[in-house]
Amino acid sequence: MNQLEAYYNKFNEEKRLNSRHGQVEYYVTTHYLKQYLKQLEEEGLAKSDIKILDVGAGTGRYAIPLSEEGYDVTAIEPVHHNLGRIRANGPKVKAFEGRAEKLKQIPDESCHIVLFFGPMYHLKDKKLRLQAMQEAHRVLKKDGHLFISYIMNDYSVLMYGFKEHHIKEAMATGMIDQSFHCTDTANPLYDYARLEDIYELSNQAGFTREKILSADGPANHLRQVLNALDEEEFELFLQYQLSVCERPELLGAGCHTLDILRK
Repeated sequence: MNQLEAYYNKFNEEKRLNSRHGQVEYYVTTHYLKQYLKQLEEEGLAKSDIKILDVGAGTGRYAIPLSEEGYDVTAIEPVHHNLGRIRANGPKVKAFEGRAEKLKQIPDESCHIVLFFGPMYHLKDKKLRLQAMQEAHRVLKKDGHLFISYIMNDYSVLMYGFKEHHIKEAMATGMIDQSFHCTDTANPLYDYARLEDIYELSNQAGFTREKILSADGPANHLRQVLNALDEEEFELFLQYQLSVCERPELLGAGCHTLDILRK
C-alpha cells in the first residue's frame, strides 16, 4: 500500500465536502461546470452523448451525480477504497483504476470535459504534472474543456504556518522558504501552487485559459464562522462567494483555485 492509498483509507473526503466550507467549493465548482454542460446541450448534444472524464474521482462526489443526471461519465481513481465506493454507489459510472499521467483506458479526442479535481494536489513532480496535462489534452475533443483544482500555497502558509503556530518551525526546517513558498519537503503527499505555477503549467501543455477563480475563497479561513451561520445567512455566503470568485484580487489566498482551460 502506497502513501496516497494509506492516507485516503483514513481521510474522510466525503465529510470534508459535506462540511460547510466544503459545500462552498462544491457549490461554486458545480455552478461553472453546469454552465459548460448547458452550452454543449444548447449545441444539440443529448446528455447521454456528452462524455465526462473525472480523473482522481475520489469517492465519486462529482462523477455519481453527473451520471445520475444522464451524462456519460467515466471515472479514473488510483485508490482502491475510493474506487470501491464509486462502483458501489454509482452503477452508471464506468470506473477504472488509474492515474492522471497515464490515461491508457481513454482514446484520443474522446471527451468533451475532463475533471482534474484531485490529481494536482498529489503530483509533486513537475514532469508528472505536465504529463498529466498532456494526457488531458490528448483525450479531449477539439474545444473540449479541462477543469483543474489546485491547493494554494498561501492558504497553507496562513493556516498551517500562522494560524496553527508552525511558522518558525516550518521555516527553520526548510518546509517554507524565505519567500514563504512551501517547498517539496512541506508535505510528502500534497503540492501547493501559486498562480504563476498554474499559468506556467497550462502554457506548457498548450491550453487556452477561459476562466480562473477561487472556488472557496475565505471559506476555509472562516470555518467556525460558517458553522455558526443560520441557513439563510449561509445561503447568502454561497451567493457572495459565487459573485466574487473571479475577482483577480481575491485569487490565491483561498484554499482551492479552479482553472478552466480549453483545448
